Amino acid sequence: MIQLSDLTKSFGDRTLLDHVTWQISDGERVGLCGPNGAGKTTLLKMLAGLEEADSGAIVRPSDLTIGYLPQDGLTHAGRSLVQEAGTAFQPLLDIKEDMHGIEHRLGDRAIPQGEHDAMLARYSELQDRFRLAEGYSMDLRIATVLRGLGFSPDDLDRPAETFSGGWQMRIALGKLLLGRPNLLLLDEPTNHLDLEARNWLEAYLGAYPYAVILVSHDRYFLDTVVTRITDLNLRKLTDYVGTYSKYVAQRDAMLERLRQAKKEQDEEVARVKMFIDRFRYQATKAAQVQSRIKLLEKVEPIEVPPERKRIHFTFPACAKSGRTVFELKHVRKAYGPLVVFKDLPLHIERGDRIALVGPNGSGKSTLMRMLSGEESPDSGSRTEGHQVIIEYFAQDEAARLDPALTVYETLAAGSPTDMVPAIRNILGGFLFSGDDVYKKAAVLSGGERTRLAVARMLLRPSNTLLLDEPTNHLDLDSKDVLLEALEDYGGTLIFVSHDRYFVEKLATKIIEVGHGEAVIYPGTYAEFLWSKEHRETPRPQIPKPKAQSPRPKSQAPNPKKPDPRSPIPDPRSLIPDPQSPTESRIPNPESREERKRADAERRKRGRAVEALQKRIAELEARIAEREAQVKELEAAMAAPGFYDNLESAKPVTDRHQALMWEVGDLISQWEALQEHAAEQFSET
Repeated sequence: MIQLSDLTKSFGDRTLLDHVTWQISDGERVGLCGPNGAGKTTLLKMLAGLEEADSGAIVRPSDLTIGYLPQDGLTHAGRSLVQEAGTAFQPLLDIKEDMHGIEHRLGDRAIPQGEHDAMLARYSELQDRFRLAEGYSMDLRIATVLRGLGFSPDDLDRPAETFSGGWQMRIALGKLLLGRPNLLLLDEPTNHLDLEARNWLEAYLGAYPYAVILVSHDRYFLDTVVTRITDLNLRKLTDYVGTYSKYVAQRDAMLERLRQAKKEQDEEVARVKMFIDRFRYQATKAAQVQSRIKLLEKVEPIEVPPERKRIHFTFPACAKSGRTVFELKHVRKAYGPLVVFKDLPLHIERGDRIALVGPNGSGKSTLMRMLSGEESPDSGSRTEGHQVIIEYFAQDEAARLDPALTVYETLAAGSPTDMVPAIRNILGGFLFSGDDVYKKAAVLSGGERTRLAVARMLLRPSNTLLLDEPTNHLDLDSKDVLLEALEDYGGTLIFVSHDRYFVEKLATKIIEVGHGEAVIYPGTYAEFLWSKEHRETPRPQIPKPKAQSPRPKSQAPNPKKPDPRSPIPDPRSLIPDPQSPTESRIPNPESREERKRADAERRKRGRAVEALQKRIAELEARIAEREAQVKELEAAMAAPGFYDNLESAKPVTDRHQALMWEVGDLISQWEALQEHAAEQFSET
């Protein structure tokens, strides 16, 4: 699909790519990884044609379409949201406009018969192109993608310029996904997405029919989406087949081998140099010395990436809080006409590790500010427990840093005396090394300020942490430092994060925020998703089948062996139990009661599949009926003299157009049901 041939790219005296040859094939989903500053964004821009290479070439097929999403900076104005998203289908919109123009002109009686026939042929051609390009399901596709990215039905008619920066990037992402380019280049696509939108994007990209190259600092997202990792390091691209987790293991093993080879090479070079220095001035050894000098000149030094220091950090000691940490009763919070919480009760105890989830704008940050005491409820009460010491990390924490202090002074200020020796290690773990520690906070970039704010938070003693999106702008290694510290944290933890891996590792309770409420779900995020999915899945009302005749006793399964006819276990039993050495809990097949429940579940699944098949058959019948009506209307429209009477012709053309849109919508529904039925069959 696209190939780099002997590509070189430099900025000044810094080389990012050095004679690189690499390619990606159609349908591959590649995660581009590497240390900060290695050149990942530059490579994406070169692939998109926005940057030129110093030497070498990028070979692209002539018909290749490329879509590029930068990290930020895109804005949209002048159209409503749905109109802006619809520009992804501009060729289809042009065809639709041509069709409407022909429909209007066909009513003109003054047009000669020959030209009239030519217009009909042109209309038929445009209609076929429009149908084959799924033009009749265009509105449905736009609504599906926008809903998946978190836009509500009320947003569709809002002017695009009224959306904030993060939502502007969602609009840009939606347009790219709707356009379906052959090569999709995504630079940190999850930066502005909440967890629900990320989950939807994972599924969408997993089924994307063309090639994808993405840069992301979300480990779970990479594990779910990509089929290959390409590591950009030391000016080269190295491929690793598989997920990000497999890449980490393979990369670490490769680096270990490389370091060992480097060590052996250094020892051999030192031994040869020692021989040269020792016998340089002895005539009897002159030939051997010259031979070894030439040998050294041919040695190509093995280059090893600088080893990232792995630090393990422990929070400073702090007295325990009382059993109750926070108690909210009948809390109401509103901003003008917007009611965020209407009658909120919430009880948080010592040791809880809670993740707040919900779409952007649902009130997660508002709840965090009320818990921290920075914002008071309009009514109701907030009670703070005994000896609760809070450390609150706000979304705008980076903006609260004192610009006059250096990086080191920022961490030293307010840190306990016994933590001062750990400051240098902490700074190294968050990518501050050498003279970076003497930079003023005022000159740091947005990402550097966020990393510094997170590092400062780790050094302050507390027994209750409130973290509002602390992982934004952190690279994967910095996230690991923070994650390991929080896993060992002994206090109460309440956090908001759009990093699925982060939430999976830390949360033992989930609070879903939205619709004026905050509902607690005990368990991990995976269990929360399972519960939500089964709670929201509609249950078809189907009459009970006739009772089956009892199975003869001779055919009863051996109670000492698992019944091979037993169905798939309850999905909850497949969720890992942190207290169990096994990876899943399997129901005991010897239990008669559990077998009964399992058989009932299997029958229920079978009825659901039958209902789906019935619905599919109904849709197929409706599609066939509508297509027959379309053919009848087209035959009537092609008859000579049909457009002689414009008033009588217009209802027929309008009916034809409406039927075509209906057929497109029915086909989209049929495809969705077919996919759902395939999933149901695999489960049964």
